[in-house]
Amino acid sequence: MSIHSTAIISPKAELDSTAQVDPYVIIDGPVRIGANTRVCAHAVISGHTTIGADNVIGSFTSIGAPPQDLHYKGEPTELILGDGNEIREYVSIHRGTPGGRGKTWIGNNNLVMAYCHIAHDCFLADYVIMANLATLAGHVEIGSHANLGGLVAVHQRCRVGDYAYVGGMSGIGLDVPPYVLMEGTRNQMRISGINKIGLRRAGMNRETIAQLEEAFKILFRSPHILLKDALFKLQNEMSDCHEVQVIVDFFQSSQRGVVKRTNDD
Repeated sequence: MSIHSTAIISPKAELDSTAQVDPYVIIDGPVRIGANTRVCAHAVISGHTTIGADNVIGSFTSIGAPPQDLHYKGEPTELILGDGNEIREYVSIHRGTPGGRGKTWIGNNNLVMAYCHIAHDCFLADYVIMANLATLAGHVEIGSHANLGGLVAVHQRCRVGDYAYVGGMSGIGLDVPPYVLMEGTRNQMRISGINKIGLRRAGMNRETIAQLEEAFKILFRSPHILLKDALFKLQNEMSDCHEVQVIVDFFQSSQRGVVKRTNDD
């Protein structure tokens, strides 16, 4: 184990023998850190925080701090960070709340760039990219391979679907469907189409992308069909396409409502 002499580590912490802890790091409380994870200089990790293997925790980060919730009274809630994540400098990630999930959960192979904030009870899947200064309020869910541009702000309890791309400086007040391109302020959110470039880069085949484009036309560019009828049509006529059914399930499970406006509106 490589631990710099200036690091301060609680006796309650458990670190893998291959972990690296750089100068002036503070690890406070029952923190667990997995194999080959590096904690860079001046980072602060606290609370019931579990960090997996092969992560990089950047300088001046605050990982596992108490939630910014007036109802929180010091309960032992959690932060769980998976494997292969890169958390860049000055990022803050808070633990969960008793009234929420009880934990903040971040999956694997995510890139969280400088100055981002992930609030209590958030859920990030895998291969998510959050560009500089993107901010998630409490209870937000971000799907796999989603990409949030710089300065994006996501309202409490909103969801961003798998493979969605949200343009920089957007304000998200409703759920963003999977596989789409979206940008705009909170009251003027607009979807411009399917995230074809992102889907191709991820290895999705042309046939599936074509089916998603057809589903997009039915949902967003068919003004004379009600949403419930459009979803019924997709559920029955495109039942063989898993990705289309993901979109249907996303709409049907939404609590806040889903962005429906497009650049054509």
